[in-house]
Amino acid sequence: MALAQNLLAELEQEAIITRSFVERLPADKLTWKPHAKSMTLGQLALHVARIPGGIASMAQSDQVPAPDFAAPSPQPQSPDEVLAAFDNSIATARELLPKLDDAAMGRTWSAMVGDKPALSIPRAALLRTILLNHWYQHRGQLSVYLRLLDVPVPPTYGPSADEVPAFMKS
Repeated sequence: MALAQNLLAELEQEAIITRSFVERLPADKLTWKPHAKSMTLGQLALHVARIPGGIASMAQSDQVPAPDFAAPSPQPQSPDEVLAAFDNSIATARELLPKLDDAAMGRTWSAMVGDKPALSIPRAALLRTILLNHWYQHRGQLSVYLRLLDVPVPPTYGPSADEVPAFMKS
Protein backbone atom coordinates (compact mmCIF):
# COMPACT_ATOMS: atom_id res chain seq x y z
CA MET A 1 0.00 0.00 0.00
CA ALA A 2 1.30 3.46 -0.89
CA LEU A 3 2.40 5.75 1.93
CA ALA A 4 -0.39 8.23 1.29
CA GLN A 5 -2.98 5.44 1.35
CA ASN A 6 -1.68 4.28 4.74
CA LEU A 7 -1.95 7.81 6.12
CA LEU A 8 -5.42 8.20 4.64
CA ALA A 9 -6.56 4.95 6.27
CA GLU A 10 -5.36 6.24 9.63
CA LEU A 11 -7.01 9.60 9.03
CA GLU A 12 -10.33 7.88 8.25
CA GLN A 13 -10.23 5.97 11.55
CA GLU A 14 -9.24 9.04 13.55
CA ALA A 15 -11.83 11.23 11.84
CA ILE A 16 -14.59 9.15 13.42
CA ILE A 17 -13.11 9.73 16.88
CA THR A 18 -12.43 13.41 16.28
CA ARG A 19 -15.94 14.02 14.96
CA SER A 20 -17.35 12.70 18.23
CA PHE A 21 -15.46 15.46 20.07
CA VAL A 22 -16.58 18.19 17.67
CA GLU A 23 -20.21 17.05 17.94
CA ARG A 24 -20.17 17.72 21.69
CA LEU A 25 -19.26 21.40 21.57
CA PRO A 26 -21.59 23.38 23.81
CA ALA A 27 -22.91 26.37 21.85
CA ASP A 28 -22.91 28.62 24.90
CA LYS A 29 -19.24 27.97 25.72
CA LEU A 30 -17.46 28.62 22.42
CA THR A 31 -15.76 31.75 23.79
CA TRP A 32 -14.66 30.05 27.04
CA LYS A 33 -10.97 29.43 27.62
CA PRO A 34 -9.15 27.82 30.55
CA HIS A 35 -6.38 30.41 30.72
CA ALA A 36 -5.67 33.88 29.35
CA LYS A 37 -2.96 32.46 27.05
CA SER A 38 -5.21 29.67 25.73
CA MET A 39 -7.37 29.60 22.64
CA THR A 40 -11.11 29.69 23.24
CA LEU A 41 -13.02 26.42 22.97
CA GLY A 42 -14.35 27.54 19.59
CA GLN A 43 -10.94 28.58 18.27
CA LEU A 44 -9.39 25.27 19.35
CA ALA A 45 -12.25 23.23 17.90
CA LEU A 46 -12.09 25.12 14.60
CA HIS A 47 -8.33 24.55 14.47
CA VAL A 48 -8.87 20.82 15.04
CA ALA A 49 -11.55 20.84 12.35
CA ARG A 50 -9.32 22.50 9.74
CA ILE A 51 -6.06 20.61 10.24
CA PRO A 52 -6.56 17.62 7.89
CA GLY A 53 -7.66 19.59 4.83
CA GLY A 54 -5.30 22.46 5.50
CA ILE A 55 -2.21 20.31 5.81
CA ALA A 56 -3.22 18.03 2.93
CA SER A 57 -3.57 21.18 0.80
CA MET A 58 -0.18 22.51 1.88
CA ALA A 59 1.41 19.13 1.08
CA GLN A 60 0.49 19.51 -2.60
CA SER A 61 3.29 22.08 -3.07
CA ASP A 62 7.02 21.77 -2.41
CA GLN A 63 7.10 25.17 -0.70
CA VAL A 64 4.47 27.22 1.09
CA PRO A 65 4.64 30.40 3.16
CA ALA A 66 5.11 29.61 6.85
CA PRO A 67 1.95 30.17 8.90
CA ASP A 68 1.62 33.44 10.77
CA PHE A 69 1.34 32.13 14.31
CA ALA A 70 0.87 35.67 15.63
CA ALA A 71 -2.38 36.12 13.69
CA PRO A 72 -5.49 35.70 15.81
CA SER A 73 -7.35 32.43 15.34
CA PRO A 74 -10.86 32.79 13.94
CA GLN A 75 -13.73 32.49 16.44
CA PRO A 76 -16.62 30.37 15.16
CA GLN A 77 -20.15 31.49 15.90
CA SER A 78 -21.71 28.04 16.31
CA PRO A 79 -20.90 24.35 16.72
CA ASP A 80 -22.50 23.80 13.29
CA GLU A 81 -19.87 26.09 11.77
CA VAL A 82 -17.12 23.95 13.31
CA LEU A 83 -18.77 20.70 12.20
CA ALA A 84 -19.16 21.99 8.63
CA ALA A 85 -15.48 23.02 8.60
CA PHE A 86 -14.55 19.55 9.89
CA ASP A 87 -16.57 17.74 7.22
CA ASN A 88 -15.13 20.00 4.51
CA SER A 89 -11.60 19.46 5.82
CA ILE A 90 -11.93 15.67 5.85
CA ALA A 91 -13.36 15.74 2.32
CA THR A 92 -10.40 17.83 1.16
CA ALA A 93 -7.90 15.43 2.75
CA ARG A 94 -9.68 12.45 1.14
CA GLU A 95 -9.42 14.12 -2.25
CA LEU A 96 -5.82 15.33 -2.01
CA LEU A 97 -3.87 12.68 -0.13
CA PRO A 98 -4.22 9.97 -2.83
CA LYS A 99 -2.61 12.37 -5.33
CA LEU A 100 0.72 11.99 -3.51
CA ASP A 101 2.65 9.00 -4.80
CA ASP A 102 5.58 7.49 -2.89
CA ALA A 103 8.11 9.56 -4.85
CA ALA A 104 6.31 12.78 -3.86
CA MET A 105 6.13 11.58 -0.25
CA GLY A 106 9.93 11.31 -0.18
CA ARG A 107 10.58 14.78 -1.61
CA THR A 108 11.40 17.70 0.65
CA TRP A 109 8.61 20.04 1.65
CA SER A 110 9.41 23.49 3.05
CA ALA A 111 7.60 26.21 4.96
CA MET A 112 9.20 29.46 3.85
CA VAL A 113 9.76 32.79 5.57
CA GLY A 114 10.62 35.02 2.67
CA ASP A 115 13.32 33.25 0.65
CA LYS A 116 14.47 31.05 3.54
CA PRO A 117 13.04 27.75 4.69
CA ALA A 118 11.79 27.86 8.29
CA LEU A 119 11.14 24.11 8.15
CA SER A 120 12.21 21.55 5.58
CA ILE A 121 11.17 17.92 5.98
CA PRO A 122 10.15 15.01 3.77
CA ARG A 123 6.51 15.34 2.74
CA ALA A 124 5.69 12.04 4.48
CA ALA A 125 7.06 13.53 7.74
CA LEU A 126 4.90 16.63 7.23
CA LEU A 127 1.81 14.48 6.98
CA ARG A 128 2.75 12.22 9.89
CA THR A 129 3.85 14.96 12.29
CA ILE A 130 1.82 18.04 11.36
CA LEU A 131 -1.35 16.51 9.92
CA LEU A 132 -1.75 13.51 12.22
CA ASN A 133 0.35 13.94 15.39
CA HIS A 134 -0.44 17.68 15.63
CA TRP A 135 -4.13 16.85 15.10
CA TYR A 136 -4.07 14.30 17.93
CA GLN A 137 -2.33 16.74 20.26
CA HIS A 138 -5.03 19.36 19.77
CA ARG A 139 -7.79 16.74 20.05
CA GLY A 140 -6.28 15.88 23.44
CA GLN A 141 -6.46 19.54 24.41
CA LEU A 142 -10.08 19.59 23.29
CA SER A 143 -10.81 16.65 25.60
CA VAL A 144 -9.42 18.63 28.54
CA TYR A 145 -11.56 21.65 27.64
CA LEU A 146 -14.66 19.44 27.50
CA ARG A 147 -13.80 17.87 30.87
CA LEU A 148 -13.32 21.28 32.48
CA LEU A 149 -16.73 22.32 31.15
CA ASP A 150 -18.40 19.14 32.49
CA VAL A 151 -19.21 17.95 28.98
CA PRO A 152 -19.05 14.13 28.77
CA VAL A 153 -15.77 13.23 27.07
CA PRO A 154 -16.11 10.68 24.27
CA PRO A 155 -13.92 7.60 24.25
CA THR A 156 -10.77 7.74 22.16
CA TYR A 157 -8.86 4.42 22.08
CA GLY A 158 -10.52 3.06 25.18
CA PRO A 159 -13.08 4.26 27.66
CA SER A 160 -13.23 7.78 28.99
CA ALA A 161 -14.52 8.44 32.48
CA ASP A 162 -17.91 9.04 30.83
CA GLU A 163 -18.32 6.40 28.16
CA VAL A 164 -16.95 3.18 26.72
CA PRO A 165 -16.31 2.85 22.98
CA ALA A 166 -18.77 0.88 20.88
CA PHE A 167 -16.32 -2.00 20.41
CA MET A 168 -16.30 -2.60 24.20
CA LYS A 169 -20.08 -2.70 24.61
CA SER A 170 -21.69 -6.11 24.71
